[in-house]
Amino acid sequence: MRIYKTKDYDEMSRTAANIISAQVILKPESLLGLATGSSPIGVYDQLVEWYKKGDLDFSKVTTVNLDEYKGLPKENKQSYYYFMHEYLFDKVNINVENTYLPDGMNMDSEAEACRYEDLLASLGQVDLQLLGLGHNGHIGFNEPGDVFEKATHCVDLKESTIEANKRFFASADDVPRQAYSMGIGTILKSKKLLVVVSGEGKAEALKNSICGPVTPHVPGSILQFHPDVTIVADEAALSKVPEEYLK
Repeated sequence: MRIYKTKDYDEMSRTAANIISAQVILKPESLLGLATGSSPIGVYDQLVEWYKKGDLDFSKVTTVNLDEYKGLPKENKQSYYYFMHEYLFDKVNINVENTYLPDGMNMDSEAEACRYEDLLASLGQVDLQLLGLGHNGHIGFNEPGDVFEKATHCVDLKESTIEANKRFFASADDVPRQAYSMGIGTILKSKKLLVVVSGEGKAEALKNSICGPVTPHVPGSILQFHPDVTIVADEAALSKVPEEYLK
């Protein structure tokens, strides 16, 4: 596990974007796993800036997204489909036919989970999977629980996650209560994992993920078992991690 300590969110974003851009330059036909939420926005902004300068070409890239709210149409501004188009897909030369997300409007949870898992298997191994980390240690929408979910599944969102996401909606009542998410097992199949974490509010979750026991009660702790993990986090997020882990 490699840990890069950055001064702030902007430096974190640039550092992570550098890693993704190197992946795309070295392998133009990369299969990238993408994340949503506030953490990766700066990463996408930086990638778009480099694309506009002519430094990056996304024409051969294929992407798969970690998750999507269940019950939100693509046109809803809070859907992750909308998010990805707003922050990345509509701003670079990626072929939108090569971008994939769970279908939030498929109300048959079992059928949609199986469809997306089969799709992921057909595309092959993800070269680099971008991840954030939730306040409760979740990755994707894999919430704390008694077991690690292996495959894509429908998640009942925890109240803490709903509370954290309500700032994007008119009220907490508007936040979907369920989401489709890649499972932990699916995420771990990726060749490389890149985790971006920012802010003091994530410090406890990051410490537990890096230093604590591997337990489904802290989903991020499973990262300790992957052979190629890079964590890029700012000083505030790393404030509770002992110095020996940062060497």
